[in-house]
Amino acid sequence: MELVNIIGIGASAGTAVSLLPQLIKLCREKKADGISLPMLAILFTGVSLWIWYGVMKNDLIIIISNAISLCLNAAIVVFSLKYRKE
Repeated sequence: MELVNIIGIGASAGTAVSLLPQLIKLCREKKADGISLPMLAILFTGVSLWIWYGVMKNDLIIIISNAISLCLNAAIVVFSLKYRKE
């Protein structure tokens, strides 16, 4: 495996799991006071475009890592709406 692919996989993995600590904190505390839904909407859009780009380039690293990010982002949105104070 080439170094460029290893770097790409590492960067993609890091980006994909970057939302995991926020999701864990949200589920543990059951509070979503500090979570910005507009930021998540922008991130959701960007990640979706990355997936589209990955499909157009036929690049599984981009597709898979951003699909994971999209799922984590969606979970944060769902739990944020669930735990948001009324």
